[in-house]
Parts: sequence; structure tokens; C-alpha cells
Amino acid sequence: MAMTVPGERPPITVGIVAGEASGDVLGARLISAVRARNPNIRFVGIAGPKMQQAGCEVLVAQEKLALRGFVEVLGHLPELMRIRRLLLRELIARRVPLFIGVDAPDFNLGLERRLKARGVRTIHYVSPSVWAWRRERVAHIARSADRMLALFPFEPAIYRDAPIAVDFVGHPLAAQAATPASRRATRETLKLKPATPVFALLPGSRQSEIDQHAGIVLQAARIIHDARADAQFLVPLASRASRDLFRQAMHDHAAEDLPLTLLYGHADDALQAADVAIVASGTATLEAALARCPHVIFYKVSALTARIVARKLLLPYVGLTNVIAGRFVVPELLQHDATPANLARAAQNLFDDVVTRRRLDTLFASFAGALTADTDTRVADAVLGELAAAGARC
Repeated sequence: MAMTVPGERPPITVGIVAGEASGDVLGARLISAVRARNPNIRFVGIAGPKMQQAGCEVLVAQEKLALRGFVEVLGHLPELMRIRRLLLRELIARRVPLFIGVDAPDFNLGLERRLKARGVRTIHYVSPSVWAWRRERVAHIARSADRMLALFPFEPAIYRDAPIAVDFVGHPLAAQAATPASRRATRETLKLKPATPVFALLPGSRQSEIDQHAGIVLQAARIIHDARADAQFLVPLASRASRDLFRQAMHDHAAEDLPLTLLYGHADDALQAADVAIVASGTATLEAALARCPHVIFYKVSALTARIVARKLLLPYVGLTNVIAGRFVVPELLQHDATPANLARAAQNLFDDVVTRRRLDTLFASFAGALTADTDTRVADAVLGELAAAGARC
């Protein structure tokens, strides 16, 4: 326990939970931005390696929350409920004035609601995709969070009639958007020749996604390599555990002879170097667009989860690239359509269609401007504002 020097204000402890790799990136930036303004503020909760490096105390490993789908979560529900109860007790015992849920809405909103009922101020960082499906969640979100930090400029209007403050803070990935020179520079760094056909394979950041998708992308890579013997493949993986799972899949699918380069993180490098990417739906699709990389979106879940989601969808597309564009601009191959043959064919078609790739490059370049804001300042302002509203002496 930290000692407090007489006359100094005691440290302020803020609870925070991020459930996966993309949330770990957002959470780490938030922690760094807030502590740059006030180093007396500490963070505790569920965090990944980047948040830990930024100074977050970990109560539960982030991998415990890295699950997906309705049916897939059911088997882990008792454990998830136990973790939520543990966090609730611990955060109340530490008298945190503020809790921040970074994405992971199915876990965080319930925890936020319970903490809010006990007088804790709550922020939810990253609006659930209510613009795409489950619009009824807006009321539930408003009961759980005092403030929402939204990544996309069209999101605050969705909450206009709800009793919740919503701030567009910009998307931090926009600051890392590629330039016309990025592909050449990144290829030089990775020692890839300019004329080499390079395909990035992004099967997902969660371990459950690796289990579901690794075999599909490896078989697609085999088909592509059979057609293009000079093709190279980059596979960024978010953690040591996901890399180990992918290596096992390489063994299981006899893919160890393929020219695969596994990267520990560095999804931005893989996407900026690639001519075409095969990307599991999620934040990585936005990363691909901001890297100005033409890509094919795919995803598979259990049949029951797919049926539940299909009934609630409000848009004909699911990938963030198409959502932001407001139309289909890259292919989406979901469920039964997400076969190795289909992914390989779509990726090769994009590679061969130079005109489409140039059009996508121009479109993707416009995304960065629309999503850019002084994210660190806006996020820190919101956190410090909620601490002030909670009566914390910052």
C-alpha cells in the first residue's frame, strides 16, 4: 500500500475493465492521458499488457473476458459472473469514485449499472454498435453509464433522446493512418521486395477467434500460394497465447511450409505492407482501412449465434469499413460463405483489380480525416470531469 506524505492528497483510484486487445490499446492511451494531467490518479481492474505498462493494477487477467457470441459465452457464464462479483466487491471496498468500462459491453454495462446504483460515477468507452443492431440497448446503456465516449462522429446523435452525456472523442487509430509512402517504407522495414505479392492474414485477437478462424485463413493461404508461388503472408497476433494457438493450427493443417511471417502485434505494419488482407470482422477492419489496405472481411460463429444476430441486424453489412462508407466497398464473407476457397478467390480478385485497389486507397484516405480528433485531450477531460462530478479532489 502506498504511503501518503502529510499534506499531500491521497491517490485517487479509478476502476477500469478492458476485455480484449483493442480495448487494451484504448485503455492504455486513456490511462497515459489522464496520468499525464494528474499522476495522482491510479487505475485498477482488468487489463492487458499495454494497460499494465501504462500503470494499471491487474485484478483479473484480460484473457478471462476474451469471448465472443451468445452461445459461446454460455459455458463460461458462471466464471464471468464470479469475476463480476469479485470486481464489484473489490472496487466498492477501494471506494473508487469512478469506473470506466472499455468496450466489452455485455460484461461492463452490468458492472457499471451495479456500481452506479452504489453512487459510483461510470463512463462507457466505445459505444456498442446500436447503429447496426440491438437498438433497444440505448435505454440499458443510459441506465448503466453517466457518460459515453464515442469513437465515431455519427454516434452522439443516436443518444440524443437518452439521459446520457455522449462525447465524440475521435478514433485513436486515425492518428496512425497510413500515407502514400507507408507501404514502401514498411516493406523496407520488413525486408519485403516491392514487387512481391503480400497478403496479411488477421484471424482475430481473441483465442476463440483463433480457434475458429486459423484453419480457414491457412487453407486460403495455401490456395493463394498454389496460384502465386512468390506470395508472402504476414500474420500479426495479439498475444503469446494467440501465437501459440496459431502455430498449433499451422501444424494441424500441415501449413508449416507456407511462407508465413508471424508478427507479435504490429497489425499496422502487416496491413501497411500488404497488397490485400483477409480480416476477421472487428476493429481490425478499421485498421485495414486506415492502413489503406484493400481487404476481404470474414467471420464465423456458431449457427445459433448467427441466427440470433441475423434477427437483430439493422444494416446489410457488419464490417466497420462498409459501415463508415455507408455501402459495400469491400467483400464480406460470413458464416457458410467464409470458406477457404471463397476467401482465396476474393483476395486474389482484389489483388488483380488494380483499378479497384486505387479507388479503395482514395476512399480509405478520407476515413482518417473524418475520425481524427484530439482524442487524448477529450478523453482526459471527460475522465477528470466525471471525477469532479463524483466529488473527488483531483
